[in-house]
Amino acid sequence: MSTRELRPGSWNILTVLDQAPGLKVLADTLNELVEDGHPVAVATADLKYSNGLYRFEENHPDRFVQFGVSEQNMVSAAAGMAAVGVVPHVATFASFLALLCCEQIRTDIAYTGLPVRLIGTHAGITLGFYGTSHHAIEDLAIMRAIPALDVIAPADATTLRAALRWYIDYPGPAYFRIGRGREPDCYIEGELEFERGKAIVHSAGADLTIVATGSMVHPAIAATEELRRQGYSIGFIDMHTIKPLDDAAVSAAAQRAPLMMSVEEHNVLGGLGGALAEVLADQGTPCRLHRHGMKDEYSLIGPPTHLYRHYRLDSDGIAKEAREFIELAQAS
Repeated sequence: MSTRELRPGSWNILTVLDQAPGLKVLADTLNELVEDGHPVAVATADLKYSNGLYRFEENHPDRFVQFGVSEQNMVSAAAGMAAVGVVPHVATFASFLALLCCEQIRTDIAYTGLPVRLIGTHAGITLGFYGTSHHAIEDLAIMRAIPALDVIAPADATTLRAALRWYIDYPGPAYFRIGRGREPDCYIEGELEFERGKAIVHSAGADLTIVATGSMVHPAIAATEELRRQGYSIGFIDMHTIKPLDDAAVSAAAQRAPLMMSVEEHNVLGGLGGALAEVLADQGTPCRLHRHGMKDEYSLIGPPTHLYRHYRLDSDGIAKEAREFIELAQAS
């Protein structure tokens, strides 16, 4: 038995996985794509239970490859698969995929422009007790700095399904950043129109625009609603595609409100906040930006819910951060 991943046996891990609808949707969508006739192959690095891809293996064992504890080989092999007409989807923890495999992603996949789908699961601080080695708070910065590589952070299972389906015919590589698969629903199946590089603009505001990505979309929506109840005029944008960024949506929001706040489960350097800052600087807008996330530090170790509360990445914390930002701006 691998030391990395528990198998069904001493406790019912499959029951736990059933509580992660996002991971089920990952496997189900890949199964559907195969059934629709797409040349999909799936690979993982000893984590088929943790990422739910055992469900794909059960249906298509001839299209599934278990690489064991060999992430870099998996990524290079995926490049080989893509070179002969397969559309490989490779998945492992984001901390391993983005950091450990950075060279292989850059040289074997992005440089060659091959249509490999890189799926980094359990991103941010979702692995809690596993600590710094398993927390991924640098992956957005790393991946978006690699030329010719798209970077997507779906908010929920519905967005993930829509993004995977949209990208199935895309000729280039893409990195998908997802959490534990337990993110609450933000959208209803069939009502979401996903488009590469096109943000979902929920609302406009005159005081502040909150721009969130990935796992932070749901708590940021709740924070936006709470701030509105308190009398603030708040806009909200779901920036599901970090690269290419929706520059037009950022520019429009900057023209409507004098303040903007990014919210991400990531280092405030180089991720969503950094991308927004680049757009605002390039366009010369007077909009003031506050980057909310991990303050360029390694996170503590503990349950994810406690960590979110500690770093103000839950709905209450996001609302407090936004309110303090507005008050500070008004006072200056």
